[in-house]
Amino acid sequence: MEAGRGHGKEKESQDLPRVLLFKPPPDFHLFGDECFSSNKFKFLKAWESPLPLDQFLKTHAQSVEAILSSGGAPVTAETLRLMPAVRLVVTTSAGLNHIDIAECRRRGITVANAGNVFSEDVADLAVGLLIDVLRNISASDRFVKQWLRPRQAAEGDCYSLGIGSKLGGKRVGIVGLGSIGSLVAKRLDAFGCSISYNSRTKKPSVSYPFYSNVCELAANCDILIICCGLTAETHHMINKQVLSALGKEGVVINIGRGPIIDEQELVRCLVQGEIKGAGLDVFENEPDVPKELLALDNVVLSPHCAVFTWETFKDRQKLVVENLEAFFSNEPLLTKVVDND
Repeated sequence: MEAGRGHGKEKESQDLPRVLLFKPPPDFHLFGDECFSSNKFKFLKAWESPLPLDQFLKTHAQSVEAILSSGGAPVTAETLRLMPAVRLVVTTSAGLNHIDIAECRRRGITVANAGNVFSEDVADLAVGLLIDVLRNISASDRFVKQWLRPRQAAEGDCYSLGIGSKLGGKRVGIVGLGSIGSLVAKRLDAFGCSISYNSRTKKPSVSYPFYSNVCELAANCDILIICCGLTAETHHMINKQVLSALGKEGVVINIGRGPIIDEQELVRCLVQGEIKGAGLDVFENEPDVPKELLALDNVVLSPHCAVFTWETFKDRQKLVVENLEAFFSNEPLLTKVVDND
């Protein structure tokens, strides 16, 4: 009888719709394999198969109806060509630059992302990086920890760090006033900053000054915070001209995507003192970081971890499962992708 029940459960599991996973999500390492579990679908884990990926995909071409994209695995036109039964792509990120959206639209494949789950945490980190850069917090931390005998440190040694800048009253330009950008603006409003922004279009409900040109925005602010997504249009949007317009007292914060900034030009400006500092959570060729940045006290670096809080991971897991369950139940998705910044 027990064996019969076990066989029944196994058959029931085999009958569930398949969701393809290319790589284990970070959540698996932190919370275990069951964090995305559901009784309405079953994961097909490509990394567990000894087959080359293209053969694995061909083997399961007719059984996979959805893809969960996580861990940096791209969803390309070639991948979708090999998986003709796919009708949904869900990504654990808010960004979509790793998914061929045009090909998804061409094939009638629905795409859902993480929506606004990350927005609060990313906005918090943007402000944290900014305060760190302005007040030399990380540099001061290293300075204190390197004192072998603090009481014998020469009086005034700390002045070698330079004098910080206050945040209140700074003119802050936000590139991309979407969910994250708006929350960054709200936080910096509370510090007494003057906010302006650049976006694809002017927001009718927003009172902040709008600049259609990023160079003009940079020329009229002390701090530039990158909050937009990476697209063909925003690739290297922050270039030599923008950084020059920002000027020697300017600070750049990037919590968007690395390639939005011309990283080589940013490094040159920082090394040569053409801008004052930078706080970076993302880089152009991750996981590689330009070695020149490692030696600069006016640069604060973070390993693309703006969303790494326990609360957000749990919220994301719930959202992913709810999107997949909604899809297989023919119900509306919670975070179907819509074109806005």
